[in-house]
Amino acid sequence: MKNIIYLLYQPYKFLVLFPYVAVSTLFFGVSAVLLSVIINQKIGSLSGVVWARLIGWLTPMFFTIEGRGNINKNQSYVIVSNHQSQYDIIMVYGWIGVDFKWVMKQELRKVPALGIACEKIGHIYIDRSNTEAALNSINTAKKKIKNGTSVLFFPEGTRSEDGKLMPFKKGAFKMAIDLGLPILPISINGTREILPPKSMNLFPGKAGMTIHKPIDISDYNDGNLNDLINKTMNIIESTIILK
Repeated sequence: MKNIIYLLYQPYKFLVLFPYVAVSTLFFGVSAVLLSVIINQKIGSLSGVVWARLIGWLTPMFFTIEGRGNINKNQSYVIVSNHQSQYDIIMVYGWIGVDFKWVMKQELRKVPALGIACEKIGHIYIDRSNTEAALNSINTAKKKIKNGTSVLFFPEGTRSEDGKLMPFKKGAFKMAIDLGLPILPISINGTREILPPKSMNLFPGKAGMTIHKPIDISDYNDGNLNDLINKTMNIIESTIILK
């Protein structure tokens, strides 16, 4: 039965969904730029939320979200999530329900419409090949993380091909300590089955996002940064389901 559904899905994917993603990325990208310039960045960000939700619904992606009560919308966080698929972006952007700035690789700045839209609504591009430029970007980002606006990292730096957590980079945790902000760990499941890394083999499926309790960073500093990283990894890993 799954093979039959897979075959039936292919014309829809190539003739409807992929063209829609391309057109909607352009449309909502332009909308985000205009709203950010005319009104403000928070309003501009709403274009991204609608963009992500429509793609999720049209895929379709069926999902569950646990732990919404762990978020205080008046509190800024350093949000840290595992990364399995491009659909992690759809999941978090569409349904986390808080204002946040994304830390993303510089290469995404070149994506038509999406690249400039993300810049205009305040997301942060990091040039991973240039340490000094990356640090400057992080320092600029620190000024934006206040009054309930959070910052989101995929600290693995790239998508995990087997779903297992890869080592975390230190940037997110150093920022949390520097700013005195709690870390909000998030576990994402199922997106790798919907769209595997480095693949166009998109297929409908179930996904889940677990929002864990925030981690108080008051007991951590540069000297025990690795302890904070390990604690966060253990929390995120605790609800990752490997298939």
